[in-house]
This record gives sequence, structure tokens and C-alpha cells, in this order.
Amino acid sequence: MPDVFKVMGGTPLHGEITVSGAKNAASKMMIASLLTDEQVVLSNVPRQRETEITLEIIETVGAKTSWQDQNILVTQTQDVTTTAVSKLTRKNRISILALAPLLHRAGEAFVPGPGGCPLGPRPVNFHIEILKQMGAQVENIDDGYHAHVTGRLQGAVIELDYPSVGATETAILAGVLANGRTTIRNAAGEPEVKELIMMLQNMGAIIQVNTGRHIEIIGVEKLHGVQARVMPDRMEAASFACMALGTGGEIFIREAEQTHMITFLNAVRKIGGTYEVRPDGILFRGTKPFHGMELETDTHPGFMTDWQQPFLVVLTQAKGTSVIHETVYEERFGYTDALKKMGAEVTLFSNCLGEIDCRFKGRNYKHSAVITGPRNLKAADVDVPDIRAGLALVVAALVADGTSTLNGIHHLDRGYERLEEKLRGVGAKIERVVEN
Repeated sequence: MPDVFKVMGGTPLHGEITVSGAKNAASKMMIASLLTDEQVVLSNVPRQRETEITLEIIETVGAKTSWQDQNILVTQTQDVTTTAVSKLTRKNRISILALAPLLHRAGEAFVPGPGGCPLGPRPVNFHIEILKQMGAQVENIDDGYHAHVTGRLQGAVIELDYPSVGATETAILAGVLANGRTTIRNAAGEPEVKELIMMLQNMGAIIQVNTGRHIEIIGVEKLHGVQARVMPDRMEAASFACMALGTGGEIFIREAEQTHMITFLNAVRKIGGTYEVRPDGILFRGTKPFHGMELETDTHPGFMTDWQQPFLVVLTQAKGTSVIHETVYEERFGYTDALKKMGAEVTLFSNCLGEIDCRFKGRNYKHSAVITGPRNLKAADVDVPDIRAGLALVVAALVADGTSTLNGIHHLDRGYERLEEKLRGVGAKIERVVEN
């Protein structure tokens, strides 16, 4: 039987947690290592299932890898031994990003269709169209995508309808070794994207980030090896912050970076929470009572969608009415059924309850939530639907009175490194058990 978490709530958390490296940066940096035949050394790599999946992808096509210490990954792909990323133990949306490096190194590639968390449609057509614009031929066959190119990919002007992180990363990975200039308009500007850009620049790429979501790349003939450090996980930092706030505790989050969390910190202050930025991290205090607020998720530098779920749990403890308008993913409030089971008062609407009309207007997606509080949460048996919603349910279980059972924690294992160990370190009563 699958593992479950038993979480006894109602106790304020106190202590210190060190955030791991960002999985959304590490996985892309690992894929980028395929662009060179020289050695790449990545430090602060988180050891969780998404890293394992990405490791499987690069090893499948010929990378030789080893771990030095706990979180230092050494990898080298001297030769691409196969161009087919097939027979993976698990599907993952990261595999689509391997198309561009394999086209550069071998002229062809096959990757399986995307997996990942069920957050609504996350089409790969952006990725495919970018590669086609740059001269690749791509077809959908046998539950996957086969691509090939004659000679080099060609630089192109890429106009993104939406500043998609994944599509931006595909365009960057394709542009760095393409022939000529690649221009990406309406590009994503998340810190994880900039981390990838800096790594590639240190490998010999020529990439200019301009104002107005505009990136220009001059393709080079060859990239060399590099040593790079994975940035701290800002999603993880915000999640632990929400635990401090929700339980009325105090947690110092070591390596949390203010520059990555400005919008989140503003939201904390707006509801009456407190924080203290220090040279080596940020201290969060759950200084209740909180009061309600309105917020909208958005692409960077807005309030990121991955912060929404755990922060909504905090808003169940705020006095008055709060409104969250989700503009990034159309189906990201499914976890609120579990919260209502625990006593939260959350109502979903298909209207755009925010300052802007988002791309989901009039499409019948329930992408706005109204939260009324404060409400005393009670323990319940709930199912984890995805990584970030799962962490929100952990926060809720820590806030709630009694012992909750969280099923489907494989999602949490995919996104968080040593989660229960870290939480027990700040006083959480959490146990992993196998249900019979």
C-alpha cells in the first residue's frame, strides 16, 4: 500500500529550516548539461523524485553521472548514445525540454508525452512550434514526439502568446547553439529562467536579457563545461513560511532570498504577519490576528501560482473576507474541497475577481476563490492531488485540531527533499506510515 502522512496539528512550530535547491531550476540545469560534451558540476541539487526522473532522462541518452557529497551532481555526456528518451519509469513534463539539446547534439530526438501534476491542460504545442520555427521537423507518434533537423537549428523570432516558463526555456536551449540570432518576445522572467541563462552564459552562450520580456541570443558553435549552484527553492521557502504563519509559530528559513520573494513578503505584511530579513535567510512570525486581503497570481514578478495554495490556508485564519484570483493555471483550486472538509469556508467562482480580466474570462473555469475567516480547522482524511496543493494540505493539517491522514504523498516526495525530517526539526508531529 502507498505511504501516507499522519499529522497531528494544533501546535505552533518553532525553529530553523534550511531550504533545498529549487527543483524547477535544478531539473532544467541538468537538461542543459546535455548541450556540452564536457563535465558539468551542479551543487545544491535537491534529492527528490523530480531530480531522479531528470537524472534518468539524461542517463538514458548517454550521460555519465555521479554524486559527490549529498547534493553535488557531476555529469558528462561525451557522446549521445541514443536519441530516444524512452522506457522511463515515470512520465514527466521535463522530458520535452530534452528535444532541443538532442537536436543540437545528434540531429534527432524522441521524447514521451508530458506527465507531471494534473493542473489543467499544459500543452506542449508552444515547445513544438518553437522548434519548427527554428527548422526542426516534429511529429507526434506513439505517445511521444519525434524531431529531426538537417544541419543546425536556425535562429528565429519567437513570439510567445503567454510568458510560459517551459516554452521560454525551450527557446533558450534551442537558441544557444543555433545558427544566427534568436529573439524571444514576451519571455518568462522567473528567477529559475535567469538561473538557467546564467549557467548557459558561463558555458559560453551569448544571451542578452532586455526590458519588456525580451531575450536575444546569438548562437555559438560550442558550449563548454561549467560549475554552477542551484538557487534556493522559493516555493519551499514560502511553504515553510506559511506553516509559521498558520500555526502562530516562528521559523527562521535559512537561505530564503528576499529578491526572490518580494511579492510574497508584501502579502505577508498586508495580512498583518511579520518577517525579518537577515543576511542568511528570513525569519517569519505568525503574529495573529491576521486580516483578509485580495491578491492575484501572475507570472514573475507577480505573486506566483505555487505560493497560492499554502497561502490560502493562512487566509482561512484571517479575519474577514479574502479573495484570490488565479490567472496562471485554470484548475488550481481543486484542493479546496479537502480544506472545506476540514472546516474552511471557501467558495469558487468562474468570474475574474481581480483587477484585470485574465485569459480565463468567460471560459467557465472556477479560477477565483473567496475565503471567509477565521475558521477553526479540524483534522480529516484527505487526498493529495499535486505537489503544491499537497503542501497546502500539510499546512492545513498542522493548523488543524487532531490527527489528519494525508493520502497520495508520492506527489510531495516528487517535489520536496526530506520533508518530514525538516518539519520534525521545527516541532511538527508528522509520521510516514504504510497503510495496511
